[in-house]
Amino acid sequence: MNADEVIARFTRTGALLEGHFILTSGLHSPRYLQCALVLQYPTEAEAFGRALAHKFSGQRIETVAAPAIGGILIGHEVARALGARAIFTERESGTMTLRRGFHVRAGECVLVVEDVITTGGSTRETIVAVRAAGARVVGAASIIDRSGGRADVGVPSVALATLDIPALAPAACPACAKGLPATKPGSRKAVTGDG
Repeated sequence: MNADEVIARFTRTGALLEGHFILTSGLHSPRYLQCALVLQYPTEAEAFGRALAHKFSGQRIETVAAPAIGGILIGHEVARALGARAIFTERESGTMTLRRGFHVRAGECVLVVEDVITTGGSTRETIVAVRAAGARVVGAASIIDRSGGRADVGVPSVALATLDIPALAPAACPACAKGLPATKPGSRKAVTGDG
């Protein structure tokens, strides 16, 4: 699957949005990739999962770990394609951690999978949590890297598509300067231009 096909799938399913958005990181952007809209279709999720798994075939991945909530669906599909186990991390008191009885063995071979990487923060936090539990993280993967390849997650990483979409502090956001309301995707809540 090439980058053009990935973007075509996002466009076809209405998952590539244009406007003024507040990202999970708190940064603002004129474009938003709402992965839930494309991943709601099992055939799309399966295709993305197979394509990412292909990039790690032969690496003996035992477990795929994904940050909640965005990475859970694609992490599960990558794990299925690899014949691996799927787990996820969650924030507890602000720290990404393994919960719900999830665990890893010392030296277990883990791949961290996210839907979209902007700053790489959730992926890095998941890597830290999994390593702290004793596993060996061999890499990271995402459907889209919207940082233009600049996000460093501390391990080798791949994406099905790499885009360079602006992600700006509110003070540097042209839409905020114009007083345009921003939407925080997922909540559908419009907020003032300064976030």
